[in-house]
Order: sequence, then structure tokens, then C-alpha cells
Amino acid sequence: MGVAERADEELDLVLEELDTLLKNPDVEERLTARGINTSLAMLVADALHAYLKGNKKEAAEDLSTAAEEIASRLNKAEKG
Repeated sequence: MGVAERADEELDLVLEELDTLLKNPDVEERLTARGINTSLAMLVADALHAYLKGNKKEAAEDLSTAAEEIASRLNKAEKG
């Protein structure tokens, strides 16, 4: 296996580990305490994975969705 293939595998493993961490109840509790929605965090992680795989359209759509939702939640929180 070449260096490029190993790099792809390592990226896949790191992002799978991130996905597992984001699904961990203790991590979710910690993030929720910070006002972080883990579903949105997983969407961003999926978008990063898509981008690193070269799926730029999927990445752009997911990142756009996440950005809009984060901005909407921030706006609602600021308005009280």
C-alpha cells in the first residue's frame, strides 16, 4: 500500500473516531453544556470527511446547512 492510500485510511480512521466520540454520551453532555448541538457537530464532521474525499458538492451543501443552522440558533440565543 502506498503513502497516499495509507493517508486516506488514516483520515478515515480519525474521522470515524471523531464520529464515535461525538456519539459518546459523556462527550455529548460536555458539548451540550457548552451550547454545542452534537447533531450539527456530526454534520460538520461529515462535511469535512466529504471534502477530504473530494466530494466538494456534498461538503458545500452540508457546511452551508450547518452554518445556516448555527447562525439561526445564535441569532435566537442573542434575542433571548
